[in-house]
Amino acid sequence: MPDATTAGSAEGALLSLWLATAGATDFPELRGTVEVDVAVIGGGVAGLTAALALKRSGRSVAVLEAGRIGTGVTGHTTGKVTSLHRLAYTALDRTHGRSAAGIYGLANQAAVEHIAQVVAAENISCGFRRVANYTFAGSADALPEVRAEAELAASLGLPATFTVDVPLPFPVAGAVRFDRQAQIHSVQYLHGLAAAVDGGGSFVFEGTRANNLQEQTPVIVTTGNGTVLAGDAIVATNVPFGDHGRFETLCQPHRSYIVAAILDSPPLDATFISTDEPMRSLLTVRLNGVTYLLAGGEGHPATQQVDPASRHARLAGYARSRFGAGAVAYRWSTQDNMPQDGLPYVGPLNPDSRHAFVITGLRKWGLTNGTAAALMLADLLDGTRNDWAPLFDSNRAPSRARTGPAGVPAAAAADDRDGEKTRPKDVALPVADLQPDDGTVIEAAGTNTAYYRDQAGGVHAVSAVCTHLGCTVGFNRGERTWDCPCHGSRFDVDGKVIQGPATEDLPPRPTP
Repeated sequence: MPDATTAGSAEGALLSLWLATAGATDFPELRGTVEVDVAVIGGGVAGLTAALALKRSGRSVAVLEAGRIGTGVTGHTTGKVTSLHRLAYTALDRTHGRSAAGIYGLANQAAVEHIAQVVAAENISCGFRRVANYTFAGSADALPEVRAEAELAASLGLPATFTVDVPLPFPVAGAVRFDRQAQIHSVQYLHGLAAAVDGGGSFVFEGTRANNLQEQTPVIVTTGNGTVLAGDAIVATNVPFGDHGRFETLCQPHRSYIVAAILDSPPLDATFISTDEPMRSLLTVRLNGVTYLLAGGEGHPATQQVDPASRHARLAGYARSRFGAGAVAYRWSTQDNMPQDGLPYVGPLNPDSRHAFVITGLRKWGLTNGTAAALMLADLLDGTRNDWAPLFDSNRAPSRARTGPAGVPAAAAADDRDGEKTRPKDVALPVADLQPDDGTVIEAAGTNTAYYRDQAGGVHAVSAVCTHLGCTVGFNRGERTWDCPCHGSRFDVDGKVIQGPATEDLPPRPTP
């Protein structure tokens, strides 16, 4: 992701708080050939949780991470560990039935407890602490939804109550409360998982992008400098590859924004999300003697071009007006894969796969959905029955169900509020007129080239043609990335893949 320098006039460093405070990892790149029982592609919460569970069961594993551990989607979360996902149970009951809602809830609640157990067993220092989690109604109009969610969740065996006593510094009408939930420093947690996986015949490789997966005996995973031979493979890359594009039709990329503002008070013993629109997700944390308020929201389909600065500014304004927060220290965005029917996909990578498996569509609640999914696959590979797995089966028939705002997706809520319109396509500027921290796409001789001028005045040039399906990328000024408007792929200013479905970098082009 972009570095910690500020971009333009926006407030705060363009970096996740978790990445800014986690320290660095130093696992090697894969070179040569490694043989293991299971290859795990992706070093986020889903991949590493699966890898550790499999290692604990006696299997050897190799985790392949394209960047550094924690720098993907998991490193850009809010850090909530909870089975209360806004108004998910009402939405799932409506679209899939009460049994499905119950299985979803029990799987996610089990994930909360699994994370607690792993933190304790592996002695992971990640700020894990038990808190209550609330979905709150800011207005009386939203109160019936909150009451219904509380009653339904309690009937499903979840730790739910309805309450009007909500520990926020502003009045609300009421809330669903889930007890004994948690919050963590997500990147420190991943560092702990990776350390537990590596060694004893198992491996974690960083800076190692998987380029190809051949499902045969053994499964062959090739990278730029080496090969993994394995009995089975798990693709846990948020946006899958090797699936022949089928999950692009079943999931939608969705982007949202977070600011971490300094708070002159102790952290709250609770986390929060609003049911009213615009949605606000809230968490407080104390790190290195400083208390931060994390305010998230402002989501939109990733294929929609918007001004990130205005999104961050609205979140910063909310933090100040509602909490009296001070300056924004960090700001970032995250991009999630949203399943169209509201349920993650866990199971065979392709309909006929026998040794390649996938985890995707974690619907913005990756810390628990990803953990639950990883445990399902670990059971599947070990031949152990898992009662949750059929609901999440990646080979299930496509559903026409759309969940709507409470559960997202439903077109994943195009969020053009407050008069903000979709940003029009940029007019190409001559490279000579580019200001520092700006980019432009120029077509010449039938070739589209993306040019970026850095803060020192140097020009970076790469192909503007997305390596996924050939759409032309556009420059995201707020985050200094090249973004594909068709399927949500993202690249840094030097063309390196940040976010799939693209798996290949944008090739370099000559500079003027």
